[in-house]
Order: sequence, then structure tokens, then C-alpha cells
Amino acid sequence: MAAVHRLDEVAAEVIRPLNQTEAKSVLSGFKDIAKTEPAIAELLASDAPLKDFLVAAFTLSPYLRDIANFDPGLLVRAIGGPLEPQLEALIAGARDAWRPGEDDAVPAEAEVMTRLRVAKREIAFLIALADLGRIFDGRQTTRWLTAFAEAAVASAIDHLLLANHLSGKIELADPSRPSNASGLIVLGMGKLGACELNYSSDIDLVVFFDLAAGIVPDPEDATEIFARMMRKLVRLLQDRTADGYVFRTDLRLRPDPGATPLAVPVEAAMLYYEGRGQNWERAAFIKARPVGGDVEAGAAFLRELVPFVFRKYLDYAAIADIHSIKRQIHVHKGHGEIAVRGHNVKLGRGGIREIEFFAQTQQLIAGGRMPELRSRATEETLTALAKANWIDQSTCDELIQSYWFLRDVEHRIQMVRDEQTHLLPETEAELRRIAFMLGFTDTSSFSHKIVEVLKAVERRYARLFEQEIGLSTETGNLVFTGQGDDPDTLETLKRLGFERPADIARTIRTWHYGRYRATQSVEARERLTELTPELLKVFGESKRADEAFHRFDNFISGLPAGIQLFSLLGNNPALLSLLVNIMSSAPRLADIIAARPHVFDGMLDPGLLSQLPTRDYLAARLDTFLTGGRHYEDILDRLRIFASEQRFLIGIRLLTGAISGTMAARAFTHLADLVIEAALAAVMAEIESVHGSYSGGRIAIVGMGKLGSFELTGGSDVDLILLYDHDDEAGESSGSKPIDATRYFTRVTQRLISALSAPTAEGVLFEVDMRLRPSGKQGPVATRIKAFEKYQREEAWTWEHMALTRARPICGDDFLMQEAGRIIADVLCRKRDVAKVAKDVAEMRQLIDKEKPPRDIWDLKLIPGGLIDIEFIAQYLALVAPARDASPAVASASTAEALKRLGEQQMEPADLDTSLEALTLFTEMSQIIRLCIDGPFDPKDAPAGLIDLVCRAGDCPDIKTLQGEVKRLSQAVRQIFLATVKAREG
Repeated sequence: MAAVHRLDEVAAEVIRPLNQTEAKSVLSGFKDIAKTEPAIAELLASDAPLKDFLVAAFTLSPYLRDIANFDPGLLVRAIGGPLEPQLEALIAGARDAWRPGEDDAVPAEAEVMTRLRVAKREIAFLIALADLGRIFDGRQTTRWLTAFAEAAVASAIDHLLLANHLSGKIELADPSRPSNASGLIVLGMGKLGACELNYSSDIDLVVFFDLAAGIVPDPEDATEIFARMMRKLVRLLQDRTADGYVFRTDLRLRPDPGATPLAVPVEAAMLYYEGRGQNWERAAFIKARPVGGDVEAGAAFLRELVPFVFRKYLDYAAIADIHSIKRQIHVHKGHGEIAVRGHNVKLGRGGIREIEFFAQTQQLIAGGRMPELRSRATEETLTALAKANWIDQSTCDELIQSYWFLRDVEHRIQMVRDEQTHLLPETEAELRRIAFMLGFTDTSSFSHKIVEVLKAVERRYARLFEQEIGLSTETGNLVFTGQGDDPDTLETLKRLGFERPADIARTIRTWHYGRYRATQSVEARERLTELTPELLKVFGESKRADEAFHRFDNFISGLPAGIQLFSLLGNNPALLSLLVNIMSSAPRLADIIAARPHVFDGMLDPGLLSQLPTRDYLAARLDTFLTGGRHYEDILDRLRIFASEQRFLIGIRLLTGAISGTMAARAFTHLADLVIEAALAAVMAEIESVHGSYSGGRIAIVGMGKLGSFELTGGSDVDLILLYDHDDEAGESSGSKPIDATRYFTRVTQRLISALSAPTAEGVLFEVDMRLRPSGKQGPVATRIKAFEKYQREEAWTWEHMALTRARPICGDDFLMQEAGRIIADVLCRKRDVAKVAKDVAEMRQLIDKEKPPRDIWDLKLIPGGLIDIEFIAQYLALVAPARDASPAVASASTAEALKRLGEQQMEPADLDTSLEALTLFTEMSQIIRLCIDGPFDPKDAPAGLIDLVCRAGDCPDIKTLQGEVKRLSQAVRQIFLATVKAREG
């Protein structure tokens, strides 16, 4: 970057204005600027090519025009001196944005954000003008953009390290050089790593930390400290402020991003790459480069990773996997045909990605034996491949020229409005804008050139990956072409286990015709064709194979794209078996993934079945998932997506036996707790934006029923009570639309109910039941804490106190939650008339028997001696414990925990054991049934796979034995219930 250039070197007519109307408008703006800027007045009075160039540039790029109008001084500096020294100074300033000022005061985060954003705006302006004026070529443009990005990242990291040092969370070796010896490794990936960044690029970062650096006093705190630091890094770089943004920042290229923190320990990363690293990750690390933090540690880390990225030997399966990466990226618009309008110059056919992949694939194959091929930049790699005779020189030259032409096109697309897009415009007027920015005189000549380039790239790329795709016929003849059925194919299908082979053949022909979005591309159909023999074999081995296969067909009919899924299933037999398991045993789950295919994404996590869905596990993922949520509806939609996916994944663990029904119940409850808490926070922010806050206002949400006792199923609704309090002297809220307390907290409650239960395109979070609040359906939806206490002490019925035994404050103001917990505990510790409680409980159970009789023996909740009887026993024992001088009930315990604690003092040991045995059986069965189907369970109509799952849950060899166990235990529990609640004491 030693050469020096000026904008006044621009050649005449290098670009032309979009039209004369726009040109006149730009000139009018220049005249306004000229009133205060003599240099612009002087330029306007001249006939210099620079004037015509600037007019044309600002007609073509509204983004550049807006910057000039916002900061005329920047325009003056741009035309007044050499470009490179200005850029170098701006980049140096960005690199030092973290540094303390002359008064030794450390800049606040907001100040660092402003410095970086102002530098980004000025640098982008100068580079874009130099690029449009052909003063910089694509190579220089990408290097300057990358240099700034690297400076911004390194500066932000230094700021965060220093801030954490000053707050006492870490201890830096040298606060004047925060990153030195910090052990914090920040790698730039993709175009950032290769010094090929574009105007509106995301920057892809992967962050590791080395505990051996010793900057964290307590190593157990390291993960949280660095994860929090990375969350701030993302905010510092990508949040939009009045000064714009710096870069959108993506941290998802780290190991197993769905299950790891934003910064990963070096040791854990190495173990991951050695044991579980994927070929796509190998390709990604070809371009990896330290761009911030401890650069020496970053270089050492990459040296250790060389054997993972560049292997000495590559087996055929890995080569096929590398080829599948290409097939997975072609699900974007513009890949099917090479058309100009709407074509994706990055991901479309003949686009930038094909050139990059052409180079990277051969690096992966040969780089282990040829170190000279281990370069990061695309042009450098192509040149090295030619020197090594891996490709011929003409291929090298053609791809390099095509690469930089397409990069120029990409830059012009993004330069128009600073948008992260790679799509050529759909309209003639906008396409003309791009053509003019590239120096073409019309869209026709531009279209001819870009089609020529795209076809050349596609041709070179296709030659690299020419191969025949055949259909395996190990299972027998399987031909699905043409209109009619092939007799041998029908015979094969019948032998595989299908009862209606003609229906199966017709369905598969539908796939071949591309009638679903997932099978519209040639690549997707090829992959599905390859997968079909194994698919039919695995489905044929399941019971009721036809039914399960048609559920799979229903699933793929709703997919937005199929190539990635089909590739994954083809390379992952375990995943295919799991999918077949769902289709054959769990219609409810099958319907969920058919309606919302995104929930399937989580199944691709290889650690899914080995990681327990604890509260901490779910909370970390929710926090990550909500990052970037901008407004109320966006946050709620993210919550709905997260909840549906995590409910599904908890269900998958239950389905496969990775967790028990009891563990699933607790996981479903943790998920509900976290989602309700996040929804309440969003609701409060929305309410406060309109109505303000309420003096002394506090809210607590109390979970009741199965939510309170950690016993939710995959299909449960949630029972809630909203409690609130406020200063007595407060009259109205403080916002622009003040309202009184009753309306304020009622509105919060109504908003929360709507947030949780209103149906949207992303579904609902939970059905909400608030009938357990004081006075039931007749009472106010929100209850002040004093009224709640008074009601529970003076007015509540026995059944309401029974419900209170499962009450659990789940979120809200800490003090109010403690107060609610105290009230609940005090009420439950009161001594009651044991005979009256027994009479009330018995009458209530008789009423349920009368009004809601069980459907059959499988109605595990309502059958005599079923779940209600067991719950009533535990609740009865909780209410009478104080009168019997037994240990009082502990609120928020599960039914099993409460029953065990209370029953040890008040029940015969044999009765307690039987009740707990029945509870375990009914819980395990109920969790599976509610997971797999909606509605009643009837063995005669249930999917065959579900029968197997229910028998497994009940630890019985067959359904007949299981039915006998249900009868035996339910009859015994009914007798225990009747004996327990008999009013002996008076």
C-alpha cells in the first residue's frame, strides 16, 4: 500500500450519471455545499473530469451521496489530498480507538463505538470513490477494507480486555498493551481472514481462550467472562447508532455453535477438531488468520491445527463429503439458470463461491502433501495451483479474471445503499445503475459480459466435479421414471415391507417431478435419488411402513429446500434412523417438523443426545437466540421459534431414551420458566414505552399446576397467577399515556397472556390458564399481593389450598417472589381441621369421577387410582401435615418429591412404595403418549412404533402385560386414596 493516488487522477467519463434529473439534483446539492466549502466551489467552476465523476458517482450511489451531504468536510478532504495517507491515518485512529486520552481517562464503550463508526463511514467513502474511479482495483479495495476491519476488531478487543481488567475480572500482564500475552485468540475467517473483505460483508470471527495465559484469577469464571466479552464485542461492532454500524459480526463458525459458548477454551477446541471436526470446517480454516487479541497465541493455535485442515491422505468418503458442500450451497435464487436479473453473484451458478470452492477443494485434497498450496487468498491459491501443475495456466488466468470482475460487480451492488446483498437487481432501471458503475454504456453490454463470465466459471467448475450419479440397486430393482409402475420395482417394495407399493412408487415419482420446493433443484433430486434405496430399506423395517413413509413425504413437502437435509441423511445413518423413528411412532412430532422444518435443525447437533437439557443449558441457548432481537414482535417470534425447537429436542431425547419421562418433565418446565420470564421482560419493556413505570411497581409470576411442580409434558398448557405491588401513594404511571394501577397491571397481564398464547406464523408459545387465580374466572386477572394474601388466608376453598401446594414463583421481582413464597408457605403451614379437609378432598374426587369419567384404562389421569388420585394424596397430606405435627410441605416440589417427604411420616411404607411406583409408571407413559400423539391413546389405533415406546416406558414386554400393570397399580392406588383421605380424625 506504498503507492499514493489522488481522486483528481480520475479519467474522463470513467462512469456516467444514472440520468440527467439525478445529475441536476446532485449539482444542486454541491452548490449548497459550495456556500461553506471553497474547495467545492472551485471544483464546480472547473471543467475537471473529477467534477463529472463525482456527479455521476453520487447519482449512482445514494449511500455515498448521503455521506457527502452529512459531512461535506469529508468530501473536501477526499478531493484535496492523497488517498493512502488519509486511509492510513483513519485506520491507525481506529486501531487506537480504545486508548486512554491525554487526561488518562479510559474511553467509555459509547465513545469507542462512535470512534469506530465514524472511521468506518469515512474509510468506506474514500475507498468507494477510489474504486468507482478505477484508482483502486478490486485487490486494493479489499485489502483496505480488510485492514480497517482488522484494526476495528483488534481495537474493540483491547477495549474489552482493558475494561475487564479495570473492573477486576481479569489481570492483564501489561494494561498498556491489553492483548499481549492475554491468551485471547481472535481469528478472522472467510474474506476477513483472506484479506478479501467486501463493502457490506459480515465479518466471521472465531474466538478461543487459553487458560494457561493466567489472566483470569479463577479459571472456573473464564467461560462466562469471555462469553460476556464476546456478546459486548458483537454489540460494539454491529449495533446501529446515530453514527451507523461497523460490521455485522458472526461467531457461528466456532466448534458446535449450538452447544458452545461464544468463546471456546483452546483445549476443548483442539479436542473437538481432532475428534469431531467436519470437512466444511477444514475448508473454513484454510482462510483463518489472527486479527485481534493475542496474535502470537493465534498463530500458534493455527499451526497446531494444520494436521486437521491439511491431511496427508484423503479417503474417498471425505472427497465425496467435500463435494457435498458444493451441493448444499446451491439452494439460493439464481442457481438453476444463469440469468442476469436477480442472479446471486456470490452463491449462484458461476458465481464467486464456485471460484473459491474450486480453489479450496483442491487445497484440501493436495495441501497436506504440498505446503505451497496452503495460501488464504483466492488469487494466490489459483496461481499456486497452476505453478504446481494442479490446474493449467489458462484455467488459472480465466478464473482470476472472472473472480475480480465478479468481486467488482458485488462491490457495486453493495455500494448503492450499503446493503448486504449479492443479488443483481430485478428491474431495468436498477440494473442500469450497476452497469454504469462498472463503466458499461448500457445494460445489454453488461449483461453479455456477466453471462460470459458466469458460464466460464460454471464450465471450469463443472469439469472439476464431473461424476456419474447412479442409483444403488442392492435391495432389488428400484426404477421410478416414466408414468407407469415398473413391476419389478413394486415387487421390491413389497419385499421391503410396504403393503401398498403402488402408492409408494407414485409418491417417489412426485419427488422426481420436482413438485415440492425441496425437490425443485436438480441437485436436490439427485441427492434424494441416491438416498432413496436406504430410505426405503429403513422405512420398510419399521412397523406400518406405509404410514411412516407417507409422514416423511408430508414432511419434505413442507421443506423450503431439501438438498442439505438429503445430504445429511445420506451421510448420517443414525439421523435417518431417528427420523424414521419419529415418522413411525410419533405423529405429533412428525406434524411439528412438517409444519416447522426449522425445528429439525437442532437434531443435526452431534452432541444432542449426550447433553442434558438443564436450566443452564437452555438459558445459555435462549440468551444467544435472543441476541439481536430488535423489537417486541421480533423478540416474541424468536421466543416462539426457540420454544418450539427446544420442546421438540427435549422430545427427541425422550423418544430415544436419552432422558426419562421425569427428566423430560423437568426440562419442559425449565423451558417454560425461561420463556415466560423472557416474555414478561419483553411485555414490560413494551408497556413502559407507552405507559411508563409505576412507582414502586413490582410483578411476580407464580406457576401453578404442572408448571409449579416441574411436571409439564410436551403438550401442556401453563397455569399462571400474576401478582403485583406498588407504592400506596402512587396515582398513575409515569409514561406519555398514564393509567391507574388496576389498568396498568391488568394490561401487563393481558399482554403477557397474548404474548404467550396468541397464534402467529411461528405458532404459539403456550396455552395459558389463569383460572387458579383468586376468585377464579370471576376475579381480576392481576392480583395485588395484599389481596392475594388476604384471599388465601380468609376466603380460599380447600381445593384452592390444594392447588397452592404446587404453587411456585417463577420470575419477576426478586423481593415480590420471596414475599409470594412466604405467603404460600405460611398458608400451607396452618393447622387445619383434618376431617373437613378429608371430606372436601373426597367430595372433589367424587365430583371429578361423575363429571369427567375416564375414557378407558389408558386415561391415566382420570382412571380411579390414576394420576389425579396420586396428586390428591400428596396434596391432602400437605394440607393436614401441620395438624399432625408432621413436617410441613415444601412448595415447588414435584408430586413425587412431595409424596415421598410427606408420605414417610403419614403413610404405611408399602402404600407409599406402591403410590410412587404407580406415579413413575403413569408419568413415564404419559410423557411418551403426550409427546407422540394428540388426543387419547388407544392401542388398536396407535402407531406401531408408539406401542413399542409405551411398553419401553412401562418396562413391559408387550401391551397386554402393560395393561395388566396399569390395572394392578391403579386399583391399589384407589384403595390407598380412599384409606388415606378417610376422615378418621375429628
